[in-house]
Amino acid sequence: MKIGFIGLGIMGKPMAKNLLKAGKSLVVFDVVGTAVDEAAAAGAERGASPAAVTAASDVVITMLPNSPHVREVVSGKDGIMDSVRKGQIVVDMSSIAPLVSRELCALLEGKGAEMLDAPVSGGQEKAEKGTLAIMVGGKEEVYNKVKDVLDLMGKSNYVAGIGAGQIAKLVNQTLVGINIAAVAEGMSLAKKAGVDPEKVFNAIRGGLAGGQCLEDKAPRMFEGRYNPGFRVNLHIKDLGNVQETGRALHLSMPLVAQVMEMMQNLAADGHEALDHGSLGLFYEKLNNISLKK
Repeated sequence: MKIGFIGLGIMGKPMAKNLLKAGKSLVVFDVVGTAVDEAAAAGAERGASPAAVTAASDVVITMLPNSPHVREVVSGKDGIMDSVRKGQIVVDMSSIAPLVSRELCALLEGKGAEMLDAPVSGGQEKAEKGTLAIMVGGKEEVYNKVKDVLDLMGKSNYVAGIGAGQIAKLVNQTLVGINIAAVAEGMSLAKKAGVDPEKVFNAIRGGLAGGQCLEDKAPRMFEGRYNPGFRVNLHIKDLGNVQETGRALHLSMPLVAQVMEMMQNLAADGHEALDHGSLGLFYEKLNNISLKK
C-alpha cells in the first residue's frame, strides 16, 4: 500500500515520519519546500501537487490548518478530485468544520472514492511519539481498511458516520479549553490567597480535580514554560469551529465564548504562537499576580 501525505506542518511532519519509520511507502506534498525536503531525506517520495500525490497513492492522508485549506486541496486546482479514482480512500486528519467534511465526502463519493474524517488530539509532542488520540468518522468498513495505518500514528477510535470525528474533536477542544482555564483560575485563587499553587497542585492531583489538563498545564504555569505543544492560534481556530457548529444547532455555549475571549486577549498581546496553557498568562495579567514558583 502506498500512502499519500499532504500537509507537513507542526503535526503532519512527525505523523508522516512515524509512517516512514514503520516501513510504509509515502509520497508527500506541502506548499513549504523545506518540509518536503525533510520528509524526502527520511525516505518519502516527492509529489508535485495534491493531484500528483493522489495519482501515485492507494490511500491519501491530509493534515491541514483549517476548512478552506482542505477544501482547496480536495477540490481546487491540481487537487485530489483531479485524479482520485474509484475505491480510493481519502483520510482527512485536519481539524475542520463537520459540515465541510460532509460536503467534501459527497464530492469524493461522486467519483466513487471514500472519505474518513479523522482529527487528532495530543499536540506536537504526541504526534512525535506516535501516541495521538484519533477520532474517526465515516463508514466503519472503510475505517477497518485503514485502521492499522492510523494506529501507527496513535490510537484510533471509530465514532460514527462522516463528520462524527470532527464533532468528537470539537467536544475535545471544548473540554480542553475550559479545563485549562479552570486550572489557571484555580491556581490564581491559591496564589492570591498566599498559598503556594504547586503545593495545592500536589494536594489535589490525586482527587476528582486530577486529570491530563491539570498534569500537563499546571507545571507549565509554575515554570512559565509556554513553548507550544498546541498553539493558542490553533485553539482559537478550533473554538471558532465549535461556535460555528453550535450556532448552526442553536446551541448555547457560554463557557466556550468566555474561553474564546481569553484566547483572543492572549493573541492580541502577541502570544498567539504560545502553548494554550498560556491561559495562565491571561490570569496573571487579570489579577496582577505571577504563577511562577
